[in-house]
Amino acid sequence: MNITKRIDRLTSTPMLRKILFLVGIGWLFDACDQGMVSGVLAAIGGEWTLSTGQLGLLSSIGMLGMCIGAALSGMAADKFGRRKVIMLTLLIYGVASGVSAFSVNYTMLIVMRFFTGFGLGGELPAASTLVSELSPTKIRGRNVIILESFWAWGWIVASMVSYLVIPQFGWRAALLVGAVPALFAAILRAAVPESPRYLEQIGKHEEADRIVSAMEAQAGEVTEDYVTLNDEVEEGGGKVRFAELWSRKYLSTTIVLWAVWFGINIGYYGFVLWTPTLLMAKGFTMVKSFEFTMIMCLAQLPGYASAGYLVERIGRKPVLVIYFLGTAVASGLFGNAATIGQVITFGCLLYFFSLGAWGCVYAYTPEVYPTRVRGTGCGWASAFGRVGAFLGALVVPVIYQAFGSSGGYGKVFIFLTIVFVVVAAIVLIFGKETKGQSLEMITE
Repeated sequence: MNITKRIDRLTSTPMLRKILFLVGIGWLFDACDQGMVSGVLAAIGGEWTLSTGQLGLLSSIGMLGMCIGAALSGMAADKFGRRKVIMLTLLIYGVASGVSAFSVNYTMLIVMRFFTGFGLGGELPAASTLVSELSPTKIRGRNVIILESFWAWGWIVASMVSYLVIPQFGWRAALLVGAVPALFAAILRAAVPESPRYLEQIGKHEEADRIVSAMEAQAGEVTEDYVTLNDEVEEGGGKVRFAELWSRKYLSTTIVLWAVWFGINIGYYGFVLWTPTLLMAKGFTMVKSFEFTMIMCLAQLPGYASAGYLVERIGRKPVLVIYFLGTAVASGLFGNAATIGQVITFGCLLYFFSLGAWGCVYAYTPEVYPTRVRGTGCGWASAFGRVGAFLGALVVPVIYQAFGSSGGYGKVFIFLTIVFVVVAAIVLIFGKETKGQSLEMITE
């Protein structure tokens, strides 16, 4: 029995839950940084008298860093291992975020936000790949969504920091609040093991066997007939296989995956980075807009929980379609909200469905490629998605300015509604189901 079959027959173990928590803590601080960008934009724009264009570049430069970081880290994860990549990228992110707090001018802040994005973008696909590869088939999607749910806690922390810290102590203090714990999380991750599937792929059978044997012992399982893989074993890491993503075997998979990542990024970051600023332009105070955003962020938790429940029962494809369409409807309603009650209600629905969709996207992505190219596939899908995030952060202020303060707010959310409807249609027509299938069998 090889490593894949041994992992797939297990249930959740204390070791797996510990790994999920330690990887999730880093994910939380990644989200905290991204969540505070919207608050920083609202605060720094007035302090440094920045134009809308400068604010747009500041919000999107991190996405450019995430794009490059995701592409490089995905290939590095296939070459050097998942564990090394998530350790290094979290360290890069933490240092860059901390230095951002001491920026003396706009240019320095732009450079530091790029490197912050580089570390963040590099970590996320490698971390989700690691958790997916360590998880048994029957709880694999749920586990990755649980990992993604740490994003919600990060945004909740970020909204509280924006609400309590930025008005009182300024945006520099907010960036420091996120950076210091992130560096501590990097140290905690030293206890996270490498992916046994990856270790077996590169010929490190004894190490892979030792990790899985520890999980089996906790689950009360015993394997005495361990069979190693003999095909495509490459000592010291595999070759970078970007071209394989575009081979006939994976062409349609790659196109669909990249389209989904592009769409969810342009839609999600199109509203999430600009919500406090747009609410302020609608007439609410900075403190009040932060308060609304904090309330909306709480809706992410049931969004993840419901997606995690449904993804192992009705499948990845139905959940993606339902939650993308739900996000589209909520976006249209939020764009036409006229009262405080409507702003909060429709905003909560927007966060509920969009983050549920995000969780399922992260669960689905590692499942459509084999181990030898999984990191590269996840990394490049994420990288292309960040192009959408970069454009979304830039397009929103352009649309808003084109229609003015009276009509711009509604037009922004009409645009985002269309984006989410298109993504839902792509998944419905071209997506494939991966529920209940072994990671190494899905692409066969």
